[in-house]
Amino acid sequence: MDRLIAIFAFAVFAGFLGILTFEVMQWDLKAIILLTIALVAYDFWTSSRKSDN
Repeated sequence: MDRLIAIFAFAVFAGFLGILTFEVMQWDLKAIILLTIALVAYDFWTSSRKSDN
């Protein structure tokens, strides 16, 4: 259940940043947003693989 909520939160966050990217249309903002999404995806990947021990 936690993983499902995390996937939903990631999708909403990426959707918000996607809208921001296409409305502002600046290359440097696109680079920062791409880096941000990559870091969030990495954090999601590493934290979701940890066991609950």
